[in-house]
Amino acid sequence: MKCRITIAGIGVIAALLFQPGLSRAQDVHFTQFDAQPLLLNPANTGAFNGDWRASVIYRVQWRSVLGSSAFKTYAASFDMPVIRDISIDDYLAAGVQVYNDRAGDGNLSNFTALLSVAYHKFLGEDGRKVLTVGLQGGYSQKSLDLSRLYFGDEFDEGLFNRGTSPEFNWLTTRTGGFIINAGLNYAQAVSDNFSFTIGAGVNNINQPLESFDTRGKRADVGLGMRYTGQLGAIIKADDRFSIRPAVLIQSQQTAMELVAGTELHYALGEDYDLQTAPAVFAGIWYRHQDAIMGTVGIEYKGFRVGFGYDYNTSDLQNATNGNGGFEISIGYVAPSPISFARQLLFPCTRF
Repeated sequence: MKCRITIAGIGVIAALLFQPGLSRAQDVHFTQFDAQPLLLNPANTGAFNGDWRASVIYRVQWRSVLGSSAFKTYAASFDMPVIRDISIDDYLAAGVQVYNDRAGDGNLSNFTALLSVAYHKFLGEDGRKVLTVGLQGGYSQKSLDLSRLYFGDEFDEGLFNRGTSPEFNWLTTRTGGFIINAGLNYAQAVSDNFSFTIGAGVNNINQPLESFDTRGKRADVGLGMRYTGQLGAIIKADDRFSIRPAVLIQSQQTAMELVAGTELHYALGEDYDLQTAPAVFAGIWYRHQDAIMGTVGIEYKGFRVGFGYDYNTSDLQNATNGNGGFEISIGYVAPSPISFARQLLFPCTRF
């Protein structure tokens, strides 16, 4: 989120860690936010047309400022329906989400593993409306490499003396806690040419305490609740070409993120009406007071490969020369024979 990136960009991560009362933890984010839907909302678990779905993404940010200490984030997810036709067409889905984020000279690492379940309730008899509730739980662990940090009193008359900062011997290198998330989502295919989805989620409901301070945990360093809102649509201009706008809002403690934009999607080949048809896409996005972002990619036989790049527009532009973050994502949805045998499909797979 914007606040988190700004802190890292000006290189004071270590300083904030040594002032626990001021430090505020933030969650990761991606330009291609729809490439990791389980991170946005647990209700997105199983919200797709197919047998199972898997995706991975890699992001590197602020390399022009931080060099080898730049933010590096990896994430992977897998989800699928596990119990079908619970009540007519309703189904229960389950999934797993993991990610690892590393940043700064102190190699601050955040590894999180989450399990999620979601119940999809179809409304009406046409299979075009569905309400979903999702729950998610897991564990998050943060670690710090103190050997990579340097302190002022370690330098004496031009000489470096490692380990002369006993005032920081109360620091631990690991901290973590369990996380609980929840969310709702509604999707509807209004017509053959227009469908939409709208969702809201609350993450870190239990606000686990996180502190590298061994002198006693402090309530003011708990992981703050993150509220998310998503709105997406698929608007078909014709059988091949569609416009796919989306809006993402996230709020966590004093940080807020607003992303809005659209993707242009064009299906290729003779079987352009099938879910597995090859296609190309490109998008333009804006993160409020932070970056202009571009995405581009291809789809082929259930695979989706995307690339994203941020052009920084915030106050850090002078230091970064506009360079922000680069991403690559790979996703795959295994086609379901049921999808080809009948018309019942998940109304909108925007996320």
